[in-house]
Amino acid sequence: MLFEANWNRLLRRFPPFLFLLATQAHAGLFDDDVARQKIVENQQEIQKLEAMVQKLQGSLVDMASQIQSQNADIAALRGRIEELGNGLDTAQKRQKDFYVDLDTRLRRLEPQSSDGAPASETASAPAAVAAPVAASAPAATPAPAAKPATEAGEYEAAFGLFRIGNYAGAISGFEDFLKAHPSSSYAPSAQYWIGNAYFATRDFKSAISAQKIVISKYPDSPKAPDALLNIASSQQELGQKKEARKTLKSIVSKYPSSDAAAKAKQRLNSLK
Repeated sequence: MLFEANWNRLLRRFPPFLFLLATQAHAGLFDDDVARQKIVENQQEIQKLEAMVQKLQGSLVDMASQIQSQNADIAALRGRIEELGNGLDTAQKRQKDFYVDLDTRLRRLEPQSSDGAPASETASAPAAVAAPVAASAPAATPAPAAKPATEAGEYEAAFGLFRIGNYAGAISGFEDFLKAHPSSSYAPSAQYWIGNAYFATRDFKSAISAQKIVISKYPDSPKAPDALLNIASSQQELGQKKEARKTLKSIVSKYPSSDAAAKAKQRLNSLK
């Protein structure tokens, strides 16, 4: 009863529109709280988005750096491939020159004599065994005696393996020949062709070792300058340009009138 009386008294004292105004103000205050909450939520969402953008930008920067690094690696690889290609072309040319030279030497082999002995090799041959060589020798120089058929046949058999490209068989055949006939006049040539067979199989270190035996054991043999030339070729293949140049110079100084010396001069010019 007391509350109703007070309420009625309040209504009489204040006009109804003031009461309505107070009610709306209370509602407005409530709406402001909701709006502020929405603003806070929006700000938080914006902060999250900004963090995601920054993270994405960082990832893009890292990706760009990786792409740049990969492009640099690709460029370096292309340069290396080009360098290797040029080196391969050079090696193939040297290999081709060697086989052309070798083929020329093989074609210059003289025919066999009537008794089946192997012919001598022109310009770098072992002691002659066939009649044509005796005919071309000075009149005051007697022709050397013919070699036994077994010795000549063994040498020719090993050399035949070399000519058909059976280099492993040729090496074995020439080594067997040297064991059986260490003092043969064919020994320098047998040792020389062992070195050439190793070169043909691209075993350049073994080729050098084999040819050094020719130089040390048969320094006065016509095969000696050719053995040095083969050593220089092997050194070039191994990338030992300084050593190859030194070997070529030694050919020119020790054997100036040999075919190998002329070829050594040409190679020295190309190595400059």
